[in-house]
Amino acid sequence: MDGGQPAPSPPVPFGNTLSDASMSLEQKTTFAFVILLFIFLGVLIVRCFRILLDPYRSMPTSTWADGLEGLEKGQFDHALA
Repeated sequence: MDGGQPAPSPPVPFGNTLSDASMSLEQKTTFAFVILLFIFLGVLIVRCFRILLDPYRSMPTSTWADGLEGLEKGQFDHALA
């Protein structure tokens, strides 16, 4: 054993290993909030791409003038005079 090499020492842990192993409540809350934000961002990205690929699918087929008949429907310049 006296071959000129020092005996290996056990590794010394840095800091408090008990507090490093588990996250605090504030860190858990922040981590959960960031995950929720990423999920929300993913939903918005998917929705935007769907609108870009087919913009007319998301538009309603009826208009505000569907219930009007006769002079009321689209003939405002004549009705205002």
